[in-house]
Amino acid sequence: MLSKVLSSAVIGIDAYSVEVEVDITRGLPRFNIVGLPETAVKESRERVKAAIKNSGYELPDDHITVNLAPAHIKKEGTGFDLPIALGILGATRILARESLDACLCLGELSLDGRIKPVFGSLPAAIAARDAGHKAIVVPYENRKEAAVVEGISTYPAHNLSQVVEFFRGELALQAETVNIARTFKGNPSPQEDFADVKGQEHAKRAMEIAAAGGHNLLMVGPPGTGKTMLAKRLQSILPPLTFAEAIETTKIYSVAGLLKPNQALVTQRVFRSPHHTISDAGLIGGGAVPKPGEVSLAHNGVLFLDELPEYKKHVLEVLRQPLEDNRVTISRANSSITYPAEFMLVAAMNPCPCGYFGDTQHNCCCTPIQIQRYRTRISGPLLDRIDLHVQVPSVSFKDLADAPTSISSAQIRERVTAARALQGSRLENSPAHCNARMSTRQIKHHCRLGARERDLLENAMSKFGLSARVYHRVLKIARTIADLDQKEQIGFNHLAEAIQYRILDRGNRSVA
Repeated sequence: MLSKVLSSAVIGIDAYSVEVEVDITRGLPRFNIVGLPETAVKESRERVKAAIKNSGYELPDDHITVNLAPAHIKKEGTGFDLPIALGILGATRILARESLDACLCLGELSLDGRIKPVFGSLPAAIAARDAGHKAIVVPYENRKEAAVVEGISTYPAHNLSQVVEFFRGELALQAETVNIARTFKGNPSPQEDFADVKGQEHAKRAMEIAAAGGHNLLMVGPPGTGKTMLAKRLQSILPPLTFAEAIETTKIYSVAGLLKPNQALVTQRVFRSPHHTISDAGLIGGGAVPKPGEVSLAHNGVLFLDELPEYKKHVLEVLRQPLEDNRVTISRANSSITYPAEFMLVAAMNPCPCGYFGDTQHNCCCTPIQIQRYRTRISGPLLDRIDLHVQVPSVSFKDLADAPTSISSAQIRERVTAARALQGSRLENSPAHCNARMSTRQIKHHCRLGARERDLLENAMSKFGLSARVYHRVLKIARTIADLDQKEQIGFNHLAEAIQYRILDRGNRSVA
């Protein structure tokens, strides 16, 4: 007898439909799974057999063949356990084969028939809706993430027996619902606040500009000046996630298995801070079974690299593609996977190996050759892709002891959100949604300069030897500064401030 059950599998962060075909014929007892299953899928034979028997159903001692179609794509994960078990029960007439056409199913089975959570339930629900299916059956722990998809009913189940009774019409599973507005309103306030930072007004201004335009930022300064403290507070001034951004970010975390139990959506911009010993595969993604890397996990958020020169040089160089294209492509012999990677890169570094070059409170013990070697660990092309270079000097005792309370993150966030609203209306009909993502044509149209401003930029390019890429980045920064001032035209002061955020382009990259 033959039966079919609908399921899905994930490629990258998107799911596609898989038809689980089960055929049972008379013959020696065998259980074969075909259709390019990887190891975890092949092992489902033992889980499915035990789950069916321990749930009180009979497993036939015949030749069972399971085909996962389309058969030319490799199948990974444990989510095929439940549809395979249902297919076997349909082929043995325990379930009506017609009833199995109503839903898409996925879930891992334990030996006693319980349904365990799987990765990628949100992409599966989106794929099921787009394919025209009306319902999806998911593990109970995955109910929230799948239920955020509108236009499809999500039925959570605890065990195999519940699903069987549901398809036989003997049990009415309760469809899960999620209040999206309440989910976003439930965000806790960030614990880190810029009001806690004493001094460093110049660096805080740079952080505000970076947040307003989505620009990459590099902080250079001695140890203990607050570089990491500032970076951790950037998340508190970024504009709120839109629903579309939240869905895309949640898809990445769903595929990576990083969603918290009962979490419906990632509703806050993420902050990722990998250690400097990370590999290139850990940073951009990959592995034997490709998974998203840190650049993708930071999608729509912040990727913070502390002690930037301590990262392996080849690891830093792989950042070029995601910084330029906002995505990562991982190629294998038989497939190519693309992950989104639109993030803000925030990095911090010391000016020299000992950390005190140019510091007024400590003496530097490094030789010029050591300083040069230290800085050349970061290549020129990578520095060109970082919009703002900011010096973070030591904070004096007077600033620490007597400085009044600084402006709060909430106040800065209001200005950032207003600037982003201007950019959103200006770039409404384009893929770019902030100044940092503007194309060359958009820069030419939206970043026009007067004669005085053009002379200033020409002199800066000649004096500092700025590249064409830096030229465009300076214009983007100036556009963002003008947006923070709610000005339509880039002024002389806006451009002058933008130019001074390129300290590593001055005098052979000297920060002294």
